[in-house]
Order: sequence, then C-alpha cells, then structure tokens
Amino acid sequence: MPALLKKSEFLDAYSKFFPFLRPYLAMAFLGLLLTAPVGALDAVIAWFLKPFMDNLMVERQEEFSRWVPYIIVGFTVIQGLFIYLSAWVNGYVGNRITLDLRRKLFAKLLCMDTRYFDANDSGTIVFRYFNDAEQAATGLISNIKLFLTKFFSSVALAGVLLWNSWQLTIIALAVMLFIILPMSIVRKKIKKIMQKTMILSSAILNLYGEVARGNKVIKSCNLNKHMMDSFEDAAQGSFKMSMKMIRDTNWLSPFMHIVASVGVALVIACGGYMIVNGIITSGTFVSFLAALIMLYTPLKSIGNNYIQVQQSIVALGRIYEIFDTPTVTEEEDKLAQAGKKTELQEIRESVEFRDVHFGYTPENEVLKGISFTAPKGSSIALVGNSGGGKSTIVSLIPRLYEVTSGSVIIDGRDIRDYTITSLRDKIAYVFQDSFLFNTTIDENIRIGKPDATPEEIRAALDAACLTEFIDSLPDGLKTEIGELGTRLSGGQKQRIAIARAFVQNAPIVILDEATSALDNKSEKAVQEALGNLMKNRTVFVIAHRLSTIESASRIMVINDGLIVESGTHEELMAKGGAYYTLHHIKSTEASESNAPSAPEAQPAEA
Repeated sequence: MPALLKKSEFLDAYSKFFPFLRPYLAMAFLGLLLTAPVGALDAVIAWFLKPFMDNLMVERQEEFSRWVPYIIVGFTVIQGLFIYLSAWVNGYVGNRITLDLRRKLFAKLLCMDTRYFDANDSGTIVFRYFNDAEQAATGLISNIKLFLTKFFSSVALAGVLLWNSWQLTIIALAVMLFIILPMSIVRKKIKKIMQKTMILSSAILNLYGEVARGNKVIKSCNLNKHMMDSFEDAAQGSFKMSMKMIRDTNWLSPFMHIVASVGVALVIACGGYMIVNGIITSGTFVSFLAALIMLYTPLKSIGNNYIQVQQSIVALGRIYEIFDTPTVTEEEDKLAQAGKKTELQEIRESVEFRDVHFGYTPENEVLKGISFTAPKGSSIALVGNSGGGKSTIVSLIPRLYEVTSGSVIIDGRDIRDYTITSLRDKIAYVFQDSFLFNTTIDENIRIGKPDATPEEIRAALDAACLTEFIDSLPDGLKTEIGELGTRLSGGQKQRIAIARAFVQNAPIVILDEATSALDNKSEKAVQEALGNLMKNRTVFVIAHRLSTIESASRIMVINDGLIVESGTHEELMAKGGAYYTLHHIKSTEASESNAPSAPEAQPAEA
C-alpha cells in the first residue's frame, strides 16, 4: 500500500498520526501482527489445490480425499479466529485514537480566539471537529489493517505462484505494474473534491442548527420556503460533488478488473501451452490459477480502499491545520507557565484606555484612538449610534479581541501583562442575550463560581430578584431550563445571568445592552437586579434606554469609533450637543410607545 501512495504524503500523514498512535502502540502492533496469519492463510487453499488435483483428480488416491474436508474446515476456523481478533484489536485502537483526537480538537476549540468564531459557522465547526476525527483515525487504522492483510496475503500467494511456476509468475506480476499510474491520477483529484464537499456538508449542518435555534423566527416570518431553498442548494451541491467523486475516482475499480482479467487471460494462454508440452502438471496449473485469482481479487477492490485512505489523509491534514492555528489563550498559557505573566489579584486604582485603535479587519478600523480612565468604583456609560464601537470597547477589556495599537491598562499595567485567566476572573460580563446552558438553573448560576456555597447562591438569588420566582418552581434550582433557556422568559434569563455575575463577585462588571430586549415589566425587575450588581464595582454599561444610565459617573457618546462627548448627564444635557440630541430622540420614542407589558412566562415542569 505505501508504494501506491505518494511517498512524502504517506510518511507525512503517519508522522502526524503517530503521536496519537503511540499510547496504543503495543495494541496496534498486535493488531498488525494478526493481519499476517489472516492474509497468509489465504495462500494455504491455493497451495492445497496442487496435491488435491494431482493426488485425487489425476491419480485418484481415495485415502487422500478423506482428509480434505477436515483440512479445509480446520484452516477456515483458524483464519476466522484471527479475523475476529484482528477486527477487535484494530477497532479498539481506532476508536481510542478517535476519542483522543476529538478530545484534543475540543480543547483546541475552547482556546480559539473570538475572531475564529466570527469567521466560521457552526456547521463548519461540527464537520471539522467531529467528523474529521473519525474519518482520520478510523479510516487510517481500518485501511492500514486491510492493506496489510492484503499485503501478507499477496506475499504468501506470490510465494505459491513462484513455487508452482516462475515463468507464469513473471507474466502475472508484470500486469500489476499498470495500476500505479491510475492511482496517482486519482490521488490528485480526491483532495480538490474533498475540500468542496467539506464546505457544502458544513453548510447543510449549519442549516440544521439554524432550524433548531431559530425555529420561532422561521415560523413567524414564513421562512419555510426560504430555508428549504437554501437546503436544496446545499444538498444539490453536495450531491454533485458526490457524483463528481464517483465519476472521477470510481473508474479505478473497473480498471483493476480489466487489468486482472488481462493477467488471468495471459496466464491461461501460457499455462495451457505449458500443460500440453508437459512443462507443468494440471494440479500445478490449477493451484497457480487459484492463487492468481485470489491475488487479483483484492487488487480489483483496492481502488475503493485507496480512495478512503486518501480521504483520511485529507481529513488528517485539516485536523493539523486546526492544531497549527495559533491562539492567544495557548500563547498566554505558555508565557504564564514560564513565569512571564502576573496574576491580577484585585482592582486598586483604575481601568484606562490609552489611545486604543482596533479593527476587525486591517482595512476597516472600528476604534480610532479611544482614551479615557475609569476610576475604581465608578460607572462608565457608553451611548451612541448603532455600530459606533460601544460593544467593541467593552469586549477589549477581557481580551475577547486584541487591540491593534494602544493599550488597555489596569492599575498602571497593560492587561497583556496579566495572565488571561486571572484577568477574566475579575470581570463579570452580562450580555444583551446572555447564553444559558441546557442544564438546571443551579448549574447555570454556578458557572460563575463552581464551588459557591448554598448561602452564596441564595444571596445571589436575592440580589438578582429571583428568589420568589425560584421558590414558585416545583423543582426550584434543579429546574431544567432547556436549550438556550427556552423554558424561561427573557427577563428570567437575564436575571439568571445577573445571579451568575453576583456569584462570581468580580470587581469589574460589563453590561452590554442587558435590558434592551425586555418589556417594561421585565426591565424593571432586571434593572433592580442590575442596580444591586453595580454597587461598589467598576462598571461599564451600554444602555439602550438612556434613562437607566443618567446616574453614571461618566457618560461617553461613541460615534464612528471616536468619543465625541464625555461628562455627567447634567453636564452633557447643559451642553446641548450629541448626547442632548440623542436623549431627546430616545425620550420621544419612549413617550410614543404604547405597547402593553406582557407577563413573564412560567417554565414547564422539568
């Protein structure tokens, strides 16, 4: 098999694969050893045909015939036992390596920078981090086992061929040289098709995820036809790639059939001549022909196995593209282990932005020289037009993104000097649509502090205005909330996120539009909880309703990546500038809104 692959490609693939194989090397070696008798015993039947034909069919020795059934059954039982043991051992190794690959890929996924998730949809992530692991590990293990079985079988059968007739062996083996060039052609085509197939398969997986997460939007907006059309486009594309794979590669197997038939035809023609002239016996020829057919049979199907090996190598290459992707988290961990990072223990003085520039892409600068200082215990409110850069500013504090230039400073030190884990431990982040996990309310709150005591949980519930709601549930904190918290109302989800922040007890709090999606009644409860959370902490708040941030220590108007105004509510209103205009617009919108408040939905019993 190695000779049929491009040598450098084969060696590169297995050099990458070897670190995952090393822990199971003994088992893998045993599995490979078991392929030897499985393959070699194929030759026994072919070899046995010579004495069978010569002694029974030609010389008619009755005594010899009595042992034939026992010999055939005996060898078959032995071979069957080896086949089972080989399958079990190699299956164990393949599945263990798949598990290890998935474990390492998942750990890598957790370390990926926020930009990576901005650039890749869920379908791509599922396909590359889950499917590729199985295709790479199981594919390489099962196919190397298959090829080794055929290799040992071929060696043994070639021995039978040589033992019977070296002249016919030369003819038979010469024909096999014609399979090398076609395999080289197929190898080049597979890689291109696999890349396109991966993109289309990822798109289909992403559509399944969108239907699961966005089913309410799809139904309310009558998007069934749109989603079906999107699925049809991706599915048709995937179908075309599958057919292209068949068209461009599956001619290899019938080509092998033709090569094999030519070899058999030449051997029969030459063998007949040799029998007539007494060069070989009939038994020798039958034995040779059986061995040749058994040798050619796996070659006729080797095309499909070759394609599978190439697919596994492509999958392994994609896996190592992921492993080789540098991430901030991994680099930070290395520096922390080397003692080149400082632990952030507390916030003693301030958080400062010093001439910060940032862009999601090099050609599109979002922040254009942001500078301000937030003293310890102060509250900084960010307002302005949508897309101005407010959320970008606060996302730089926990290093969800890295500044392009300038510095974010805590207590006189650049935040990049602190370990990223200790930095994020000191920041509680409440998003506009806080993510909740598909588990209980208790576990969702404990994410902020896994070892929180029952007293700390109860205090967080009180501060987040959740106690009455939790006490009304039959299962209390053990209530299952469903995927993304679908059994809860928007206000309940936000208050659970706030309770999580309370348990974390971080000195810095970031509130990114935490009430913008709520109705008036829900917002009132959440706003009370937020008021409790903000006490004695350094707070950065982005607010949709300006009335909620009038008491902030400092209000900054952010437009087009610049701070256009800064001051207290009273100072900015007296100035009559951008904030005054924005406040007037928001006040007018609020007074014209007559939408009734909807009661909070109660979750179904878990």
